[in-house]
Amino acid sequence: MAERKKIAAIVTTYFQGSHADLIASKFLDGFPTADGLVSPSIDLVSMYMDQIHGSDVGMAAAQSHGVTVYPSIRGALTLVPPSQAHWPTAADWQDGKLAVDGVLLIGEHGDYARNEKEQRLYPRRHFFEQICGVFANSGRSVPVFSDKHLAFNWQDAMWMYTRAQELGVPFMAGSSLPVVERSPELEHEIGATITDAVSVGYINSYVTGLDSYGFHALEALQCMVERRGEGETGIVAVQCLEGDAVWAAGRNGSWSLELAEAAVDRGQPKASGRMENNCTNPVVFLLDYADGLRAAVLLLPGHLRGFGYAARANGRVVSTGLNPSADGHQPFSYLGLNVQEMFLTGEPQYPVERTLLATGALEALLESRYSNHSRIGTPHLDIAYEPFEKDPIRPRTP
Repeated sequence: MAERKKIAAIVTTYFQGSHADLIASKFLDGFPTADGLVSPSIDLVSMYMDQIHGSDVGMAAAQSHGVTVYPSIRGALTLVPPSQAHWPTAADWQDGKLAVDGVLLIGEHGDYARNEKEQRLYPRRHFFEQICGVFANSGRSVPVFSDKHLAFNWQDAMWMYTRAQELGVPFMAGSSLPVVERSPELEHEIGATITDAVSVGYINSYVTGLDSYGFHALEALQCMVERRGEGETGIVAVQCLEGDAVWAAGRNGSWSLELAEAAVDRGQPKASGRMENNCTNPVVFLLDYADGLRAAVLLLPGHLRGFGYAARANGRVVSTGLNPSADGHQPFSYLGLNVQEMFLTGEPQYPVERTLLATGALEALLESRYSNHSRIGTPHLDIAYEPFEKDPIRPRTP
């Protein structure tokens, strides 16, 4: 039998409920799904943790599964003995080549500063730069999955994308929402005519609000609308509005009240009554696409605790809920299964350009918010790509 592939996990911190726990732990214990527990087909053999949380569970998980925790990213990728990894000799540098078949980059959670735009300054590019340094020094690359948006700023995100291309890195990134159950089942056919679209979601107050949950709702939108026309051609301008200005923009047609209500009806759980009455601090992201598509992301804390999507496609309104199951771990199971498939085949399950575009849009939207909610032109987001025809692994509603 062929030897099982080995992967490394490079994480910021690892406590119960952290993304390291929700993703990396499944490569140790298995993936809970609607059809039961799916055992991993690859082995997580090494780990690097940037910070040890006060309620850390990563060290115990590693010890119980025979995973070596390294003091450096280089050590975790080369499997140089930990005693040598921190202060390598010249011989160690010479012999320390890439020794794993895939890398999980989980730069989410931890004690990192926020900037004035309320972005958490996670070291995702810093991690990826070191990973790519090992690839370049070893003369070969392996697949990498980077959790959530690529970086907190466009320059770092574009650098990561370009560097992956230079080194031939099979690269995936993003949110779990594109692979959660859709109720009812909805997938636009490739080439669909979509003239208007809205995704709805919420903000969890105890995490970084717009930076974190805004990204989820943006990728939920993008994984749907990228299937329109001749493919994605990019975003030309964005604007972020808050409070009463959100409802005023809806009334004047800047975003579709009809589509928003259809999307909210699919989102679960939600409060009874009208969203205008339940939500005192709404946020809307307005996005103008290069091909004329009008889209919006509406975040409704106090009214909604799930995600929904609606669009006017091929002349009619269609909608779905993108809602995690009662078991909050399950969405990360399907995300993990897609990542595992990339590690096994060397082929991404969906385009990283989706996450690159959502990353750039989010940064521009937070700049809009910081700049008195002004409209921001985004000529740099002229990102053209086509959706993959193959289906990712996700639960299907009958």
